[in-house]
Amino acid sequence: MMGNRGGRFHTSERGLGKRRYASKRWICCVCDFKGRRRRVWGEGYTELFFLDEVTALAAGHRPCFECRSADAKDFAGRFGRPGDPAAKAGAIDLILHAERIAGRNSYRQHVTIGSLPAGAMIAFHGKAHAVASNSILEWSFSGYKPAVLPQDLRVELLTPASIVNALRNGYRPQWHSSAPQSSAPCCQAEA
Repeated sequence: MMGNRGGRFHTSERGLGKRRYASKRWICCVCDFKGRRRRVWGEGYTELFFLDEVTALAAGHRPCFECRSADAKDFAGRFGRPGDPAAKAGAIDLILHAERIAGRNSYRQHVTIGSLPAGAMIAFHGKAHAVASNSILEWSFSGYKPAVLPQDLRVELLTPASIVNALRNGYRPQWHSSAPQSSAPCCQAEA
């Protein structure tokens, strides 16, 4: 998947400066949409590429309302409290931006693995992991592999809290093909 952070923040030499976003609108898109072709890091915006939507969500991106309309509407409907009207894109962007800034300027939240829904990402011993429906998967640039971590283990939460809430409310992100349908149990009793 690909995304952007609200516009162009790369240099004319196609490198990065100090900025890491252009606006509060961070989106996650499909790579192929209506046959459109772009020069990566050309004009307009800085493209970012993600292993999958789980990774993009952990980075604080939301589904795009243009190329992923059905997913974006589903996400917006699950973003708030159950029964609330679907959140508008601008409101989602403001909430996510506040969480991203808070996460960068302070310590991240620590939680137990067993308290997290499928699709949340965590850090443990410097490695990123994703919580799947019945397993924990170690993340890498090329894909996932099964990992076994105790359910009561306290870990650093990478996915913003409001996105974790949308996952708890039933949003189902797109996973990379390396994520097994069923893998090793996510939780192992401590010895």
